[in-house]
Amino acid sequence: MNKKALIQRLAEANPHLYVHDAEIVVTAIFDEITAALSRGDRVEVRGFGAFSVKKRDARIGRNPRTGDKIAVSEKHVPSFKTGKRLRDRLKTH
Repeated sequence: MNKKALIQRLAEANPHLYVHDAEIVVTAIFDEITAALSRGDRVEVRGFGAFSVKKRDARIGRNPRTGDKIAVSEKHVPSFKTGKRLRDRLKTH
């Protein structure tokens, strides 16, 4: 499911919401999660999961085409860990 389909489904499930209003809600949630992660905060949605940022140290990598060694700089990557309720629901399907 992509963002557009999520907005559409949210609008259909809540007839009192216009599609535009559902889009504002979904965008606001995603923007807030992004802002929190960029600050280094952890975002937890109970039963769904937790978003966090993990640090990957600098290392020596390899160019897959030429085999040459290259320096890969340190970076921060987003991480998601599923919540118990979500894991349990996925096991039953």
